[in-house]
Amino acid sequence: MPYTTATTLEFDDRLQARGGPPARHDRPAREGAVATLVVLVVDDSALMRRAIKGMLTTAGGFEVHTARDGHDALEQLGRLRPHVITLDINMPQMDGLSCLAKIMANQPTPVVMLSSLTEKNALVTLEALELGAVDYVAKPGGTVSLNLDEVATELVQKVRTAAGARLSRTRGLSARVKTGTAAPAPAQRRSAARAGIVDLVLIGASTGGPALLWDLLPQLPASLAAPVVVALHIPGSFTAGMAHRLDETCQMPVHEVDRVTTLRPGHIYLARGSADVVVARRLDGLIVKSVPSDTGHRWHPSVDRLVASARAHIEPRRLVCALLTGIGDDGAAEMSAVHAGGGRTVAESEETAVVWGMPGELARRGGASTVLPAHRIAAQLADWAC
Repeated sequence: MPYTTATTLEFDDRLQARGGPPARHDRPAREGAVATLVVLVVDDSALMRRAIKGMLTTAGGFEVHTARDGHDALEQLGRLRPHVITLDINMPQMDGLSCLAKIMANQPTPVVMLSSLTEKNALVTLEALELGAVDYVAKPGGTVSLNLDEVATELVQKVRTAAGARLSRTRGLSARVKTGTAAPAPAQRRSAARAGIVDLVLIGASTGGPALLWDLLPQLPASLAAPVVVALHIPGSFTAGMAHRLDETCQMPVHEVDRVTTLRPGHIYLARGSADVVVARRLDGLIVKSVPSDTGHRWHPSVDRLVASARAHIEPRRLVCALLTGIGDDGAAEMSAVHAGGGRTVAESEETAVVWGMPGELARRGGASTVLPAHRIAAQLADWAC
């Protein structure tokens, strides 16, 4: 997941705008400390616990506690009431995923997962994000002591961001979808005058996106009259597994875009992570293809680049766009251009976004046709595109 650098002042303002740290941490303010964050570091490696604690302590603004495994973490959770937990994937006694599930069920707390990005761990990390973990940090390869500096800045920034995350929407999403209790968006009947007005639906998301997409995409009806292309800021090692899992739960087929692919109505196309995807037109119709990431864009797959490529081949009024939870502003500029050209755009509202960065910027620019909470977005997309 991407991140942006926030100054201490910006971070303090963000917490104060939300009334301080999350209400569940209703401890008195510490004298002489502004927005001090309590962090619980959970890792079975003593070396890693010391290293992560050192990173946060050196950065300043953190009160760091450690736990040697999932059981130890759960025992400390009620007493410490941490603002953020960093959680290792692979631990004895209780693995990170089991611990995360118990945290979210008993005392929801922003969690940043730590994992080496092997194929197996990528799938587990993806499941953690679906269950409500705010973000992840990839552990460095090689000798730990020589490579930890590679992730120090990223870890500190993601922990700070996680402290301001909203968790109410993410609790239980994975279980709700898997048991089939998520109600699909109703298929909308519309007049012949409206038929065929939408050529493409574009969705962008970042931090908090996996859990939201796991909830939203299965609600889209098979009667959707346009293809759906999704750009989610995750590594390439995640997207094949995510597409496969979504394909099992969605009403429409789901594909990872790893080659030139013809776009078909009633299909969902998930951009391959760590690269960009662009839309183009051939004689036989629209295609989408994975291309090397453009250094002119900070986040990948770039939502702005995807939308810009679509605008180059499709009239804006025939586009529908949704910008969901995420840090930064990716997608806001190009979706604003779609809106200005007569297209329809929806931004996720602050009340449900894990991080109201990307959708907030779209709303601030006046580029959103509507701003809606997460649970209303699928129905809105269906209304526009069925």
